[in-house]
Amino acid sequence: MRVPVLAYHAVNIAGNDYAGNDLVAFAADLRLIDDLGLRIVPLHWVVEQLTGAAERDLDRCLALTCDDGSAFDFHDLVHPAHGPQRSLYHCMLDFVAERGADAQPDLHLTSFVIASPEARERMDQVCLAGLGWMGDEWWRDAAESGLIAIENHSWDHNHPCLDTPGVDGMPRGSFLDVDNHVRAEAEIAAATRFIEARIAPRPTRIFCYPFSHVPEYVHREYLPQFGHEHGMTAAMGDGAMPVTTGADRWNLPRYICGWHWKSTEALRGILAGS
Repeated sequence: MRVPVLAYHAVNIAGNDYAGNDLVAFAADLRLIDDLGLRIVPLHWVVEQLTGAAERDLDRCLALTCDDGSAFDFHDLVHPAHGPQRSLYHCMLDFVAERGADAQPDLHLTSFVIASPEARERMDQVCLAGLGWMGDEWWRDAAESGLIAIENHSWDHNHPCLDTPGVDGMPRGSFLDVDNHVRAEAEIAAATRFIEARIAPRPTRIFCYPFSHVPEYVHREYLPQFGHEHGMTAAMGDGAMPVTTGADRWNLPRYICGWHWKSTEALRGILAGS
């Protein structure tokens, strides 16, 4: 198994060109992936293959993910500075309409969402445009679409914009401070419960580390030993390499748009060995 996992942030909108807009990049990348003869598969297939829960042919496959769970994942919206934006979901529908359902029959995107309504509201007001882009009303519709899975990106991202300390007096701004059981339960297990209540009966089974910060306690102890509490079967970091047989299931690598690649040519280079 050698499966690249690509990550996008739909709120990364600094213009309407590839380098400045993850939505534009995503739409272009779908076509590049198809042109290269690669097959898009759900991320949970990759995890199931890795853990031995299923056996599939994943030769020349890759998986798509996005982080933070903004409404741009699912809804077309108007950006106040850069105009109408096509959502990740509708970019996939556009691709299917253009190339046919048989082009990528397993087309799928995993959206890692932040659970806390208070944290999302604060992020929307302080970090975005204050236009309600961080709601959760779309989660169930997205999960029921068959094209998107809703997964766990923590309770509140321990984001620096939050104006109160985290649980157990945790300072804000780094997920590396999730260094004990109390903090890990509040950030991961509590998020699982909240998300699953909104997308039931679908489960959430994959965690994504905020900021790509991988705390030693969470990685080595909490995730491997407390599955009965948090329900996760794997966790995503960055790593900038494909997921291969024998990869660390609690810190699986991804390539991040705008960081590991900023153009179709750069992505082509990443995928050349897949």
